[in-house]
Amino acid sequence: MNWIPVAREKQARYEAQHGELDERSLVRKGNTAYAAALALLMAGDPAAADWFRRAAARWRESWSGGASWGRPIGALKASLLAHDDAAVDELAHWTLELGTATDDSPIGRYAGALALLALGRWPEARHVAETLRGRDDFPHDVADALACIAAHDVVGYVEAVGSVVDSFATREEHLEDVAVADTALVLQELALRNGIRQALPPSPVLPPS
Repeated sequence: MNWIPVAREKQARYEAQHGELDERSLVRKGNTAYAAALALLMAGDPAAADWFRRAAARWRESWSGGASWGRPIGALKASLLAHDDAAVDELAHWTLELGTATDDSPIGRYAGALALLALGRWPEARHVAETLRGRDDFPHDVADALACIAAHDVVGYVEAVGSVVDSFATREEHLEDVAVADTALVLQELALRNGIRQALPPSPVLPPS
C-alpha cells in the first residue's frame, strides 16, 4: 500500500482548519496529526516523528480536566512513537499526577499503566496492569500485554501482542480510517524499554478491506 497519499491527505486536513480552536477542534487536530504520523511511519518517512509530536501537543492542549483519559493516553502514545524521551517523561509524570493509576475506570488505569511502563516503574506498572486483567470492560489481550511487559514475561508478551494485532484486523473502524495497529506499536516501544527485544509483534499494518 502506498501510504504517502494517505499522509498527504491527513496533513492537508490538519492545515486546513482555521480560526480559534476550542477543545473539540484541538482533539480533531490531534486525531488528524496522529493519522498522518501513522501513515508516514508506515511509509518509512522520518517526518512521522514531527507529526506524532503535533498530535501529542494538540491532545495535551485539549485537556480540560474530568475523565477524558483518551487525551493523556493519546499524547503519551504519540510521544512514545516519536521517540521523544523528554516528552514521554513529562507526559508520564503528568498522567500519573492526574490520579490515573488509582482511577475507578479501566481506561483511567490503562493510562496509569502506560505511564508507569514508560517511566520504567515495573513493579507499580505490573500491579496496575493486574487490576485490568480479567475485566469484562477492558481488552484482555491489552491487559495481558501490559502485565507481561512489566513482568518481563517474553512468552506471554508475544502471545498477547499477537492477539492485539489480530483484534485490529476484525475492527470495522479505525482512527481517521488509517488501518494500523498503533496499540501494538506502542506496546512494542514499551517492551523494548524493559529489554524485550526479540518479541516483535506481527506486522501492524492491516490489509485494505
